[in-house]
Amino acid sequence: MSQTLLEMAKDLVLAQTQAHTLSPDAMHAALQRTYASLKALQAQEDAHGSVAGEAPKTPPAPINWRKSITTHTVMCLECGATLKHLSVRHLKEHSLDGRSYRIKYGMPRTQSLAAKEITSRRKEMVQRSRPWEKAPTFVKAQEEKKREKAAVAPRKRTAQRKGTARGKA
Repeated sequence: MSQTLLEMAKDLVLAQTQAHTLSPDAMHAALQRTYASLKALQAQEDAHGSVAGEAPKTPPAPINWRKSITTHTVMCLECGATLKHLSVRHLKEHSLDGRSYRIKYGMPRTQSLAAKEITSRRKEMVQRSRPWEKAPTFVKAQEEKKREKAAVAPRKRTAQRKGTARGKA
């Protein structure tokens, strides 16, 4: 080692203090912890010839799912593939379904897993075809409304006629 352990610990703690603001007590504690970690690593290296354990991994930064959905493509947050929409088949390759994918990445359950262009095109098609007007329950409700209007309208006319006839007599 070209540097002593104390110099290495000092350099690491100085780098941390430049990135974050540390109080003198926190800086002293960080220096002691870093020195102890380096001392333990040196002891392992001397005993085995190389470091036996892996360095602790830092948790990955949280992924912003909003950036993965663009106008023309959607990026799979699992594998990084760029697609027009995340199909059930693609998600099954990652042992996921749409619901679990949304939960894993903190997406709202109403968020489409398709590119914005695809979503808007589908929405446009639905609004043009108006499938709710073709649904049996909607058609039945419309027919009932027409029957009610037809049944109510003559009653009013007859009531008006009777009232006018009485008024003249």
